[in-house]
Amino acid sequence: MNNHSLPLCIETIRIYQQNMEIDVPIVSGLTNLAVQHKMNQTIINVINTLIAKQYEEQQTTDFAEMIGTYEVKTNERNILSLSISNYAIFPYAAHGLTYMKSLTFDTNTGKIYQLANLFKPGSNYVEILSNIVKEQIEARNLPTLEPFTAVRPDQDFYIADKVLVLYFQLYELTAYVYGFPMFPISVYELEDINTEEGPLGRMATNA
Repeated sequence: MNNHSLPLCIETIRIYQQNMEIDVPIVSGLTNLAVQHKMNQTIINVINTLIAKQYEEQQTTDFAEMIGTYEVKTNERNILSLSISNYAIFPYAAHGLTYMKSLTFDTNTGKIYQLANLFKPGSNYVEILSNIVKEQIEARNLPTLEPFTAVRPDQDFYIADKVLVLYFQLYELTAYVYGFPMFPISVYELEDINTEEGPLGRMATNA
């Protein structure tokens, strides 16, 4: 595994339509064009899914404003992790609504990592992560809408350098005013259950 691979080139295409401004991250410069196309198509599909989710939630396509953005969280060691957000406010709505989805790729293959893929089989990662999140909720005195029990096996996440960040959607865990509750966990705290060849294992390596 080449941990010294160069970061990918990420270009932004901005789509303008009436009351809509969507930034689309486009991967370029990969020698494997099939992988590059696969990654870009996945990103576009997620953006379209978030837009459709807004329409479905409000049961209308008549919005006052829609803004799509993204953030690159990790772009090294053959790992690209980014978050994609869509904010929309509809007529007569009390406030806007944002949805967020993250993608973590192996840039050699275009593989998309789910949370379970980060850990060794049979590692009971859900219980381990849930205990860490519970501790952070208590330490931060974070008021939850319902008593917290556990993270989902497919909980939303991204990787930012040497940190795994689990997060919850608006209203999933807390009231709207608290935004997206995020729970950063050092990759070193998870070394016993990380897969060495996976994203967390690569980030934990100092080479």
